Amino acid sequence: MTRTAGDLANFLGARLVGDPHVRISGVANPESARESDVIYVDAPKFAERAKSSAARCAIAHAGVQIAGKTILENRDPKLAFAKAAGWLLPRTRPAPGFHPTAIVASTARLANDIHVGPYVVIEDDVEIGAGSAIEAFCFLGKGSRIGENSWLHPRVTLYPGARLGDEVEIHSGTIIGSDGFGYVYGEGKHWKFPQLGGVEIENGVEIGANTTIDRGSLETTRIREGAKIDNLVQIAHNVEIGQHTVVAAQTGISGSSKLGERVIVGGQVGIADHCTLEDDAIAGAQAGIPSGKTIRRGQMVWGTPARPIEKFKHQYGWFSRLPELAERVRKLEEGKGAK
Repeated sequence: MTRTAGDLANFLGARLVGDPHVRISGVANPESARESDVIYVDAPKFAERAKSSAARCAIAHAGVQIAGKTILENRDPKLAFAKAAGWLLPRTRPAPGFHPTAIVASTARLANDIHVGPYVVIEDDVEIGAGSAIEAFCFLGKGSRIGENSWLHPRVTLYPGARLGDEVEIHSGTIIGSDGFGYVYGEGKHWKFPQLGGVEIENGVEIGANTTIDRGSLETTRIREGAKIDNLVQIAHNVEIGQHTVVAAQTGISGSSKLGERVIVGGQVGIADHCTLEDDAIAGAQAGIPSGKTIRRGQMVWGTPARPIEKFKHQYGWFSRLPELAERVRKLEEGKGAK
């Protein structure tokens, strides 16, 4: 869709400096942009890149001047750019309709305007709200629920009883509601501990491809509103993830751990059982958080075992000097031996 810089300024609530009639139709980085693309500049040092770009419109902080460009001034150019992308290039969902190969139980309660793709299986008592899309080869187990305007990409599996809110997006290969890893050892073998709880995923959550979220054992695994989960993440039974928390790829969160609101978890983080990450905590990539540990509100940790970032950097500095220190110790010991 083609609009003008003036239209976009009105949408963003931005102050326009330049020609409001510049035509825009997409977004891009400065190097690959066309004349009709919008770019963004989130620091003055990037202004030179923008100056040489073919794009005629840029989003930038107030006061940033780029010769030959129409500027949309905004306090947060990167956020404004993301909003502009969604406005200019809205995503197209599959059209409503039921593919003839889909298998739908007679007791399922389905809105009329949903999309059900090829070879989807919908079991008894499943409920799907208006505007939702269920793509090819998805499986929705008995009694599972999907709210309005949600989107399941191909091959998503919902075990029986899983509950999804409105505007939830789940990418291909993800499994929601499988049994947690719970066993009790006795009488010479492992006995399966009951995995009878549920999974509740609230409104606005997005979950990446090939992620697994276990049902609770006797409680409920909960992913709160607006949380974003990357690809290849394992979330164990009874875990709670707070509102607007983000979890990057290849992270594992063990049973009964609690993550607060707006927590940031980097890639390949390991969180053991019964841990707590309070609101606004940050766990850097590959951090290892031992069983039962609490990361306090707003604290940033790194390393294994995880420790405050300042302490980690100090210790890592000394660790990197170990070969040099070892050589000095060797020479000192040799000197003592010569005496």
